[in-house]
Amino acid sequence: MSRKHVASCSFGKDSIASLLLAREHGEPLDEAVYCEVMFDRIISGEVPEHRDFIYGTAIPTLERMGIKIVVLCSEKTYVDLFTGRITRGPKKGMVRSFPICGRCAVQRDCKMKPLEKYGRTLPPDTVRYIGIAHDEQERLLRLKGTKVSLLDKYGYTEQDARQLCEQAGLLSPVYAFTDRGGCWFCPNAKRRELRHLYDHHPDLWARMLELQAIPGKVTEKFNRTQKFSDIDEMFRWEDAQVDFSQKIA
Repeated sequence: MSRKHVASCSFGKDSIASLLLAREHGEPLDEAVYCEVMFDRIISGEVPEHRDFIYGTAIPTLERMGIKIVVLCSEKTYVDLFTGRITRGPKKGMVRSFPICGRCAVQRDCKMKPLEKYGRTLPPDTVRYIGIAHDEQERLLRLKGTKVSLLDKYGYTEQDARQLCEQAGLLSPVYAFTDRGGCWFCPNAKRRELRHLYDHHPDLWARMLELQAIPGKVTEKFNRTQKFSDIDEMFRWEDAQVDFSQKIA
């Protein structure tokens, strides 16, 4: 019996390029596995433009190519983890609040656990395609066992992966304002990503401010240096300066 081949897929440029290369070069591929992180029971953790791309463009197009897509989702959400309370120790009873940069409980509980659970249903010798580009040598060195990068095998850099996706009409619109994937509430989000959320998705921005206002949190900081309310004040100040400049122009 032949070994099973499964691709990890976030629908970013590297993972989609890996699927396209598998199809182009006749590499064995049984399915691509995606796990959607949720903000709450209704709202996705994906940036809205990316989620629309995933379900409106990427999945239908890839399935027409004959690629099976498996969609997973955790029972836990960002809000579940945020509002959970410490059960022991000196901070017992406090709200867990914002995830810690570098040790993200959301990544662990809402993404990796469902993927690991699904992985246990696969044969132990399953080959796993991981979307790491040829010019990411440090990450490639960490690939062990049955984990394989098709981008590395065929010499595709990150820029090559982007061009391949563009040519196929499968480049997520988020690359217009970011060079990385991630949840819209990610503490590692760059300023440009946060500004996009503030400008284009005020409803989601407001939800984060509501969480910031919850009392009794373990930490008030959204990332390593700032409260979410500090970032909100900064953007409001910037808008006020623009308005002032336009009035006196």
